[in-house]
Amino acid sequence: QVQLVESGGGLVQPGGSLRLSCTVSGTIFGIYMAWYRQAPGKQRELVARITTGSNTNYLDSVKGRFTISRDNVKGAVYLQMDSLKPEDTAVYYCNNYPSTNYPSTWSWGQGTQVTVSS
Repeated sequence: QVQLVESGGGLVQPGGSLRLSCTVSGTIFGIYMAWYRQAPGKQRELVARITTGSNTNYLDSVKGRFTISRDNVKGAVYLQMDSLKPEDTAVYYCNNYPSTNYPSTWSWGQGTQVTVSS
């Protein structure tokens, strides 16, 4: 069973930056990966996606501020978050992005809390 471990969250002031990391116990070669987030009282939403060829897609509200990247050798996925806003406050999770070869997400990790507040 694949295990996901997210880290790098914390409390940051508006306009600040954080870099989230996710380590995957199995290989991520050939797998689309993504970051998701869930704010209190809201459904989990897709924040950013990265394909096997490192093409990326973003939630409209984070475009130009967040950058997703991957390291296939290390089995890791990253999310650089700049110009953070209070509405970015959420628990952030990484997981695979369902595709033809992997139609379901793996079991979710514990996530990492990001709080943007002055």
